[in-house]
Amino acid sequence: MVVIGGGLVGLTTALELCRHGVDVLLVEKHAVTSPQPKARRFGFRSMEVFRSLGLAGTVRDAARDLAGHDRFAAGETLATSELQPMWGGAPIEPSPELVGPEPPSLVAQDVLEPVLAAAAADAGAEVHFGFAVTGVAPDAHGVTVETAEGPVRARYVVAADGARSPVREALGVTRSGPGAVGAPAVNVYFRADLAPLVADRPFNLCTVAGGAFASVDGRHRWVFMTSAGRQDWPAVLRSAIGAPVPDLEVLSVLDWCPEVRVADRFRVGRVLLAGDAAHVMPPWAAAGANTGIADAHNLGWKLAAVLRGEASDALLDSYDAERRPTAAFVADQSVRRSSARGVPDQEMAHPFVLSAESIAYPEGAFVRDDDREEPVTAFAPTGRAGVRVPHRWLDDARTTSTLDLAGPGWATDVDGGERVLLRPDGVVAWRGADPDGPERHRRELLAARALPGGSRDRRGCRDGDP
Repeated sequence: MVVIGGGLVGLTTALELCRHGVDVLLVEKHAVTSPQPKARRFGFRSMEVFRSLGLAGTVRDAARDLAGHDRFAAGETLATSELQPMWGGAPIEPSPELVGPEPPSLVAQDVLEPVLAAAAADAGAEVHFGFAVTGVAPDAHGVTVETAEGPVRARYVVAADGARSPVREALGVTRSGPGAVGAPAVNVYFRADLAPLVADRPFNLCTVAGGAFASVDGRHRWVFMTSAGRQDWPAVLRSAIGAPVPDLEVLSVLDWCPEVRVADRFRVGRVLLAGDAAHVMPPWAAAGANTGIADAHNLGWKLAAVLRGEASDALLDSYDAERRPTAAFVADQSVRRSSARGVPDQEMAHPFVLSAESIAYPEGAFVRDDDREEPVTAFAPTGRAGVRVPHRWLDDARTTSTLDLAGPGWATDVDGGERVLLRPDGVVAWRGADPDGPERHRRELLAARALPGGSRDRRGCRDGDP
């Protein structure tokens, strides 16, 4: 199994595959992990994925510099800014402790990626940086991955090679979406000891006249986000800071433009797209990174089941059926939240729905057995099939969650007299009273009969079955 791309999503994919016992070769064209902070906020669902990999504590240790930096600040300059009330001063329900077993975490991408790379190598993945892929050629039996060092043969390939994905382009996969959804912007990554200036107001983001500051480590490393254009960046930064900063050093300047583009196919034969290769969206709350990590969680167990001969190759069609509409939904919500200016939006999802990715799959590897609807504008998970199982603690010590039941295998739980079949990724696959239902439906889903699914349950028969 080959994973192309050594960023957050490629590394998480490799970890997921290793967890399921798959031999993995990961190749990344760059010599090192990302030197840019980029994504920094990892939500409930991403932390649940890291928890399932045994890495939640390791990630939190890497995030220690930004512990407590979850507030927002605003002012004319950084020096005159003030912390703002959480959630805009309005109460938010439910309490975050009820959403998931792992709270969100702030950790810069350039800090997290080396942690994941080391963990992948420790888990048994063969990880190669500075290893360029020059082409991929899928056929009926596998994929030939062309590299400067020679061809590599794999049964399947996951392309997590970024927004400009050469693999996606080579396969001719088109993308849909509005494209640019905002003006060109720039991230100015700089170093300066600002801790004395902001010691009394630790923040995640601070909006000022002309831009916004993001904390990278809460003391020396920062990003200033503003409109694009060549400027005297040290002068711009000192003006926005509003105080003398003798040690300021600009480390890099990264131009970007907020856009929405979702691949029209997430699967081309034996090649599957994940992360930015499959979807790009505005960076609100690191939406793209979190969605990509969930891609890896969804795909890992399916690939492993197929490679072990436990599942039909058609099971992989459910990856596109589930993840493509989810990416489109999250991208739309990211645009709404990035452009919100206090104007009510009746279609804006509850922030916990997005952070926990408590979003119903319209179809896929599950059996829809009732008409209950999963709310979007409020976080009130129903436990219906095709959605992440709602979190609840199963012991008084609060060490085991319902989300811990599944993975790396399937699991069965009981909820109010109903049996609940959980997939290895913690998504509800079926629920009902039939005592033989869990095993029967597990076999049917692995066989991928009539997938993508989501059809009504007629005591185990899918639409169109005799």
